[in-house]
Amino acid sequence: MWRSIASNALTLFIVLLVMAAGLLAWGREEFAGSGPLEQAICFRVERGDSLSGVSRALEEQGAISDARIFRIGAEYSGKADDLKFGSYLVLPGASMAQVLDSVTAGGQSTCGREVNFRISVASSEVVLRQLDPATNRYVEVVAFDPAVEAAPEEYLAVAEADDIRWRVTLAEGVTSWQVVDALRRAEFMTGEIAEVPPEGTLAPDSYEVARGADRAELLALMAERQAATLAELWANRVEGLPYDTPEEALIMASIIEKETSVPEERRRVSAVFVNRLEQGMRLQTDPTVIYGVTRGEGVLGRGLRQSELRRETPWNTYVIDGLPPTPIANPGRLSIEAALDPEDSDYLYFVADGTGGHAFARTLAEHNENVARWRAIERERGAQEESGVQD
Repeated sequence: MWRSIASNALTLFIVLLVMAAGLLAWGREEFAGSGPLEQAICFRVERGDSLSGVSRALEEQGAISDARIFRIGAEYSGKADDLKFGSYLVLPGASMAQVLDSVTAGGQSTCGREVNFRISVASSEVVLRQLDPATNRYVEVVAFDPAVEAAPEEYLAVAEADDIRWRVTLAEGVTSWQVVDALRRAEFMTGEIAEVPPEGTLAPDSYEVARGADRAELLALMAERQAATLAELWANRVEGLPYDTPEEALIMASIIEKETSVPEERRRVSAVFVNRLEQGMRLQTDPTVIYGVTRGEGVLGRGLRQSELRRETPWNTYVIDGLPPTPIANPGRLSIEAALDPEDSDYLYFVADGTGGHAFARTLAEHNENVARWRAIERERGAQEESGVQD
């Protein structure tokens, strides 16, 4: 009888062992296999959330098939205590293992809201955006210019949230004064700015910051990045350029930046100015005149007067020879590249062509024809626009 009992017990143990092995294999497959989610979602983990609470919420939102398996998988992988608060993008079909990695990895949230403080030539703008998980694209919620309007309620309601990503973006061609003026109005930053950095020394780029970041430290990072870019590109410059130092190349780059917003034109505009310098011709470029009037403190907001074209300032390239003494804006990388590698051409003139670009000419006669066409376009439009003409 005992032999029969032992045999039955052994059989039962083997059956249970096989069942346990099968259950374990099934659990592993459920944990690592594709999940049930059909459309991406933003899933938020609050501070202090427990693993069991997060597991239930994930199951309720359809991101995982079984909260118990998710908890067991987290325990087995040693991540049960590693939950990080924030908002996370969960993609369609994401496995439990992938979801667990997302909510325990730490770092910046991968879903939710972003505030981008954009500093451009004409204005600054605070833009609050929300990620649409269905398209994985940010959608603008609200935007405002802190220089002219109070922050709207939609912004104030979320500005103190812990999981918002903060960003400061500098457009190409802004002046150092404009950057400092804007940063002083950035209420999400702290610290004083002792002085305006030298013109041209700040890198137009997008900078991720934290709420409460120090303004002076951000300016130092911008300067560090611009210095590194200039050093890199100066080391790879073409031979025979008519400037002797990186600082002179930066001045040229700032003029190119202000003369054209068309990427394909930058090297050609650079060639015009290099050719004029080599032939002893004055640059005669309107943006340098404007800088002499404004000193970079805001925009002129109107066309240049003839008296301003004749007025002698250190930057007015209609009356001075060679380059002005400083940059007239903060140029981007592409304009610095153009200054150090101009197009191989013999153009000496250019003028706006009415399409946003420019018409280039080798002789004064050709240039005058282009100017006449541009003046006709101006008359047709009935507007007075800055032309950027070389005489």
